[in-house]
Amino acid sequence: MNRNFLKQAQQIQARLAKAQEELASETVEGSAGGGAVKVVANGKQAIESVSIDPAAVDPDDVEILQDMVLAAVNEALARSQELANERLGSITGNLKIPGI
Repeated sequence: MNRNFLKQAQQIQARLAKAQEELASETVEGSAGGGAVKVVANGKQAIESVSIDPAAVDPDDVEILQDMVLAAVNEALARSQELANERLGSITGNLKIPGI
């Protein structure tokens, strides 16, 4: 294998590792119910916090609250994935590399 190729691969690997580390500290938010439910996720698709406005809690209709939490979580995770794709894609040239 070409020495230059190996050096470039190592540089890309180092840049990817740094970008993945930075993603852990970046956050995105998903919300539902006009902001009644907010979910914060980091760039590694881990949920960091959930906040629920007490006015959104109706003991007679828990299903709506459950739906809002689900929607906010899904939005936060989708935004987190977009952030990761944006950051890592710029390094990999948008190649689909397994495990990244």
